[in-house]
Amino acid sequence: MNIPLSPLIQLIDDDAAVRDSLALLIGTVGLRVQTWADPQEFMRSFDRQSIGAIVLDVRMPGISGLTVLDTLVAQGVDQPVIMLTGHGTVELCRRAFKSGAAEFLEKPVDDEVLLEALQNAVRQHVRSRERHQANQQAREHYTQLSEREREVLGLIVEGLTNKEIGRALGLSPRTVETHRANLFSKLQVDSLAHLIRHYAALAAQSGS
Repeated sequence: MNIPLSPLIQLIDDDAAVRDSLALLIGTVGLRVQTWADPQEFMRSFDRQSIGAIVLDVRMPGISGLTVLDTLVAQGVDQPVIMLTGHGTVELCRRAFKSGAAEFLEKPVDDEVLLEALQNAVRQHVRSRERHQANQQAREHYTQLSEREREVLGLIVEGLTNKEIGRALGLSPRTVETHRANLFSKLQVDSLAHLIRHYAALAAQSGS
């Protein structure tokens, strides 16, 4: 039996003392930590597939934390980013949130505040990955449908009854019911609400 690894926190700060103390703190709540002194090395090497979050200092030699944040967002990195700074200003905070930061905390950071922010960020990331996986599976299932099944699906999503779908497509209600059963089977849904919730957007995209 495989035991899943705990979430991984990426900690980027050029101050060794800060890295060590925060790594110890984060480890107390069961989160793994990987520390980096060089933000450019971090961007080249960190595991983008891991579940977790990124803790990023704003002011570092050579490249600022905001520049790193902008680069991560541009590359599609989905781990939430918590920014840390010892020189916080309203403008800096505004820029960080505008660039996509999940949280902005001032040093010396309160232990409980940081841990709560990290745990919230990890939960957010888990939910995000679960939604992405569900959407990917939905797209894969949708590609298995025939053209006629996609037409029936589109009309179901619009709220038409089997008789109305049959009239619209020139099919008997029994044939519509067969297509409907095939839809539920291929799309792996067990209710009309489930079907509409997961496939309305996909049907619209396919028809556009």
